[in-house]
Amino acid sequence: MSGMVGGQIVPGDVRTRAELKELFGGGTQGGICPSRTTANVLVFTDPSVGEAQGYHDGWLAEEDEYGPVFEYTGHGQGDQTFEGLHGTGNRAILQHVDEGRALRLFKAVGKVPGTGTKLQRYLGRFELDNIQPYVVREAPNDKGIMRRVIVFRLRPIEEEFERRDDDAIPPAPKTQATSVAADVTTSAIVEPEINKKTKSSRSAAPKTVAERREAELADRFLAFMGARGRKLRRFQIKVKGLTSTLLTDLYDEQAHVLYELKGTSTREAVRMAIGQLLDYSRHVQPAAPQLAVLLPEAPHDDLRALLESLGITLAYWDGKTFVGVPGLDPSV
Repeated sequence: MSGMVGGQIVPGDVRTRAELKELFGGGTQGGICPSRTTANVLVFTDPSVGEAQGYHDGWLAEEDEYGPVFEYTGHGQGDQTFEGLHGTGNRAILQHVDEGRALRLFKAVGKVPGTGTKLQRYLGRFELDNIQPYVVREAPNDKGIMRRVIVFRLRPIEEEFERRDDDAIPPAPKTQATSVAADVTTSAIVEPEINKKTKSSRSAAPKTVAERREAELADRFLAFMGARGRKLRRFQIKVKGLTSTLLTDLYDEQAHVLYELKGTSTREAVRMAIGQLLDYSRHVQPAAPQLAVLLPEAPHDDLRALLESLGITLAYWDGKTFVGVPGLDPSV
């Protein structure tokens, strides 16, 4: 495959899908089109489709120290995946660096006058964010059924890119916390194996020992609580005036307990958990949940005292079972 020769298209240019196929290859249908003839993956966002289903692709207003992020929702009307035929497009985005492909983003911006042919504005060349390539959320499909979606975090990699006000995700009109399934988390998504000696840093699978332990702790706790008839979920939070989305750790609906999980019991981890709980709990409904930190082992006595002084419950795995879980009979 040969790459795109520079100068044929620049950010801001408007083309039809047929014209883009002439330049890059790829198909004229679908939102994610890996080319068979050039080293490109063409990604198309269409506000008339996504917004009708209740989600928005676009630039986040809140930049971090690495610059702007464009959120792009993956392909699939059911629970989205990287696996099998249904995951082909999502897999092409995930693996574009490993496969040596350029990721080019386009936005539908009206139609050719007098026809039904859509026009596509070129936003530029992007790569997945190395720190957090994607997040997982719940969003409705075209039938209004909630499903798990993969939201890619794309960053422009060239100085010139297209960023207009109407390309931004609209800020939330009000603060709202939505209850979502407990498996709405990146660690619940199976990533494909890359059969290469060197692997890019684009993977969102847990990278550190603490992150892996946190994912394992969550799975163990879900099984423990499920065996006792307890239903755990999460909250997906939109804050008024912001475009980003927050996702809590686990929530026990029956006992009205909001948990923050950490993969280590260090002072830094416990402090972070406290801050996250105090932040998230302001938006949870019903209001005033009991707060709990869930750890993979007992922390130092001083950290126990810190949590107690703040009225935050400590629960942890003692090697055999979970200790201190609110609302459970400890003898069970």
